[in-house]
Amino acid sequence: MALSRFEYVKQFEQEEKLLPNSWIVVRIDGKGFHRFCSVHSFSKPNDLDALQLMNLAGMTVMQEFNEIAIAYGQSDEYSFVFRREASVYQRRRDKLVSYVASLFTSAYMFHWKRIFDHRAVAMRYPPSFDARAVLYPTDENLRDYLSWRQADVHVNNLYNTTFWNLVASGLSNAEAEKRLQGTLASDKNEILFSQFGINYNNEPVMYRKGTILLPKSVNADGKKQRFIVPLFEDLIGDAFWAKHPEIMDKKAKPDSVYELDEQKTQPVILYQLEVQDRRKAGMSKAESNAKVTLESDGSLN
Repeated sequence: MALSRFEYVKQFEQEEKLLPNSWIVVRIDGKGFHRFCSVHSFSKPNDLDALQLMNLAGMTVMQEFNEIAIAYGQSDEYSFVFRREASVYQRRRDKLVSYVASLFTSAYMFHWKRIFDHRAVAMRYPPSFDARAVLYPTDENLRDYLSWRQADVHVNNLYNTTFWNLVASGLSNAEAEKRLQGTLASDKNEILFSQFGINYNNEPVMYRKGTILLPKSVNADGKKQRFIVPLFEDLIGDAFWAKHPEIMDKKAKPDSVYELDEQKTQPVILYQLEVQDRRKAGMSKAESNAKVTLESDGSLN
């Protein structure tokens, strides 16, 4: 590009690089999502379709970056954990944060009809997500961060489940809030069970634990494929990390192919299988066209 006398303005640009040898967590968060959920008639306390849409958007981000070791989503937020050695965009904070936020937002809009068509819910206005990057220097710090986010799911979901059941029973929002003021987790569990016959431990695990996304080698259509797999597990205890050692150490690849069981019905998996089928169909068509061309050339000779 030719130089011009105006090029001096580039010196005003400042570049911040994230420290090396640290885990990078980029967390996106819905902006003004109370209104967004209300306008689009999301179910309370949890809307399964809305959560699955978030998971599809999270999957899209993970497919773009091989350096993401794990992602964790709940409600209107998602955390993407980039490996210590990640060199994406030379670890430039602005580049990384802005791209993750914009890609997540565009993927959220792209997959909207796939999820909400069956409810005939049209997008009334575009959503927006903000994002930040935080560095965690040790493995323990990273695990504590993810544990914090999962503990947050439990606290918020138990409260919201109790709150909205009270509202559904006839209380106003203010009355339900007053009823729950000062209550402990055991009190909320008792309200749910005694008044509504709800055993909180039987609520869908996605609502109670959030969604973990991991890149895994799976057996899809008889071939070993890299898929983004949704898990709904406790990640606070040691068992999860022992089961998935490749999160902390990418060299610790599990020997066996990950078996898709209940995940097969998850939209994240169904979408990836659909994309794979489309690619196969396209390859078959291309091979068929090439064969016709060769046969045609042969007949001319």
